[in-house]
Amino acid sequence: MKTNIVELTATPGGRVARVVLGLAIIGIGLSLGSTTARTILVIVGLLPILAGTLNFCGIAPLFGKSFSGKEVLKQKHV
Repeated sequence: MKTNIVELTATPGGRVARVVLGLAIIGIGLSLGSTTARTILVIVGLLPILAGTLNFCGIAPLFGKSFSGKEVLKQKHV
């Protein structure tokens, strides 16, 4: 059975990776001197943190999957 990116991000490791990516984006944003770029990167960094924490994937419908990571994993095992 082939695993796609949506199924991978729904796994616990994928969720952790999204949180780490979000923290890295925020860290880069905070290191910038420009307040506009800093604000944008902090907001953008919050998105993968929220997605990983709440277990949803915003691009999942493009792959014919549910927003919910729990539902994606259920569909994989059915």
